[in-house]
Amino acid sequence: MDVKIIHAHMTKSKEDGYVGAVHFEVEGHQQAYEMTLQSKRGKDWGYALFFLSGSGNEDQLLSVEDEIEEDDELFERLIQAGVAALPAE
Repeated sequence: MDVKIIHAHMTKSKEDGYVGAVHFEVEGHQQAYEMTLQSKRGKDWGYALFFLSGSGNEDQLLSVEDEIEEDDELFERLIQAGVAALPAE
């Protein structure tokens, strides 16, 4: 799956830990996606996947979600994009 990251942002606070999102496109898909991310300590990540703007093809969204679950390198790449967007301390 050819994924192109188009934007990422992340914040870190003592109360919430890491909270952010990564916007990305998948080749051949009609809509771009947003993966929201959250981790208390930056190790175990929770995420949710959404269409970036409006609604789109549900089957395509589910295929991306399956790919994220199965492809550890893709999951890590998306997380690292978010972490790299952290403002300098």
